[in-house]
Amino acid sequence: MNDIIKQFSKLGIIPVVKIDNAKDAAPLAKALCEGGLPVAEVTFRTDAAEEAIRIMSEQFPDMLVGAGTVLTTEQVDRAVNAGAKFIVSPGLNPKVVRYCQEKGVPITPGTSSPTDIEMALELGLDVVKFFPAEQSGGIAKIKAMAAPYTGVKFMPTGGVNAKNLKDYLDFPKIVACGGSWMVSGDLINAGNFDEIKRLTREAVNTMLGFEMKHVGINCENEAQALKTAEMFARFFGFEVKNGNSSVFASSSIELNKTPGPGKCGHIAIGTNYIERAIYHMQLQGFEFDMDSALYKNDKMVRIYMKDDFAGFAVHLVQK
Repeated sequence: MNDIIKQFSKLGIIPVVKIDNAKDAAPLAKALCEGGLPVAEVTFRTDAAEEAIRIMSEQFPDMLVGAGTVLTTEQVDRAVNAGAKFIVSPGLNPKVVRYCQEKGVPITPGTSSPTDIEMALELGLDVVKFFPAEQSGGIAKIKAMAAPYTGVKFMPTGGVNAKNLKDYLDFPKIVACGGSWMVSGDLINAGNFDEIKRLTREAVNTMLGFEMKHVGINCENEAQALKTAEMFARFFGFEVKNGNSSVFASSSIELNKTPGPGKCGHIAIGTNYIERAIYHMQLQGFEFDMDSALYKNDKMVRIYMKDDFAGFAVHLVQK
């Protein structure tokens, strides 16, 4: 898996953008970056696409900008010369794929059948676009096709939205999803970049699914932890569960038998995808204590942030 695909996986969502006027490229890029998705697949369906890629790449050098709906080798050259870092095509054209490979440009061609996948494998590809996703059978068809092709991963595009995004991303063979619901042509043409920023942030939050799991309170010893838990039980009817290192009063309140991380205790925040959450929070400037990461079956399930919140340590936990 090349570095571009690895970055796709961390991002989870790839905005698919159709720009009619190059003047909208810079404010759109700014809205996407501030909304939490510093990436764009600019479709080569308009005359403004090439210049839009150039503007985004030059003015937002840290943004991952690529070209979509690329049908010819001539378009590959134009896109790459404008600054595109990756190429996406709606179908699998061996000539275009080989041309990109010769130039060292990552390409994700479109597929929708086992025959397409076998062509991709013959070309040395292990990540393909699945298009049009919903119209071609959606996640159910991807799962069916993934069974015999164990080494292939997919990037579905077409009909993916906030409602079905998690259905796709929950399947481990999905690298990321392409979507345009946060960057509709109407919003771009109307110059409503504040709404694009809001929808982009909403898309990221929907994907990550942050949820309060429990508060951990530091106690001096086991006796204090039990006494405090029993108080919660007496006043509120919460069930007490005594564990090895802590006592739970309901599933939301944990009483630590000895002081743990944080002056007062800790707050646990659940997320759908813990490693994606780390990446997106790091984009916002948050830092994590990587030494605190806990793994089960080689998968991260918990990690603490470096900074406390009002005396409480905060850790993410995989749902």
